[in-house]
Amino acid sequence: MVSMRWFPGPYVAAILSSIDVSCLSGFDRVVVLRAHQRLVSHYTAQMYADMAAVSDSLSDTEVDAEFVHEASAAEIRTALRLTRRTADFELGFAIDLRERLPQVWEALSAGDLDVRRARTIEAGTAHLEADTARLVVTELIDRAPGLTTGQLAARIRRSCIQADPEQAAKRYEDAVSERRTVSVANETGTANLLGLDLAPEKVAAVTNRINRLARSLKTKTEVRTMDQLRADVFLDLLLGADTAGKGGIVDIHVDLQTLAELSQSPGELAGYGPVIADIARQTTAKQKKGEWRYTITHGGQVVDSGTTRRRPTTSQRRRAQTNNPTCIFPGCRMPSTSCDLDHTKPWSEGGPTTVDNLPPVCRHDHVTRHKAHWKHRALPNGDHQWTSPLGHTYTTSGKPP
Repeated sequence: MVSMRWFPGPYVAAILSSIDVSCLSGFDRVVVLRAHQRLVSHYTAQMYADMAAVSDSLSDTEVDAEFVHEASAAEIRTALRLTRRTADFELGFAIDLRERLPQVWEALSAGDLDVRRARTIEAGTAHLEADTARLVVTELIDRAPGLTTGQLAARIRRSCIQADPEQAAKRYEDAVSERRTVSVANETGTANLLGLDLAPEKVAAVTNRINRLARSLKTKTEVRTMDQLRADVFLDLLLGADTAGKGGIVDIHVDLQTLAELSQSPGELAGYGPVIADIARQTTAKQKKGEWRYTITHGGQVVDSGTTRRRPTTSQRRRAQTNNPTCIFPGCRMPSTSCDLDHTKPWSEGGPTTVDNLPPVCRHDHVTRHKAHWKHRALPNGDHQWTSPLGHTYTTSGKPP
């Protein structure tokens, strides 16, 4: 069987080409799948190195950098049958990997990163100076292979805020000053309504309110899907319906030093990701309609938590959600306030209704766990170990990456 420790290349490719997956166990089929992904990543990195090499060939005879890029993109476009825009984008990415982010290229070539994660890192650090971008990459590159692109993007945003808080605050202010709504007609006769560059804490509150109202409408006789219900609630609210309804829940985690304005470390808005320190401070100070939950930490330990208005919730639910701000299933970022509290040891088997036995799992992953027979085990350090139906294990902390 192919070892995940082997560096991808012709030798691994030869082994994989000789394997008949229909003869393998389900466990080993997953091993082969991951080996093929590593091989794809390796050869993708080589392809981008080749693109940069094409550009080098033309730069030997030209001094105009802009013209060299255009000429190189034209050469690549015709060779690979790409559109002009795609060729320009791909060449730009290849040059960026080689010159700004060599660690990302190396991880891609080693098969540790796939191109989706590489693009996420490149896009997330594009606004930084090259030296700062490389520092951010150094800090996260070892963890990146174990994160989904959504988790990785959130981790990059946090690192970028920490690397340059002043720039992050200015970028936020500049972006939110351009907030707007856009309506787009679709060829199907429908339309899209988008709100762009909005304040994240308000988006989180609105999203949670829509989810709560949609769930309240999902009765046994309701034929609409949850997506349809959310869309209908969204439009009803904008048209003035249910204006007396309660607000949504916003869950914010912030370090005590940030709250005391001794640090500019970002806060963590459950379900959204990192927010600049000023937004974290403003959110914890809110006293408006709806429930604003806060968790204050110091040195990684919870020192205080609560809500900005009283609600008839149990202390167990609050503590379980504080311990795990998001769904604990691998890769899921659903806020714990929108999750089920799933008994690790089932109630039917004598499992106690305690905080330690009630980690938050989103409805989708809750159903998947039981129907597909995933096994979950709480680890002594607070992490969670999942075992798939085919026998592979994955560990997650249930906390923001």
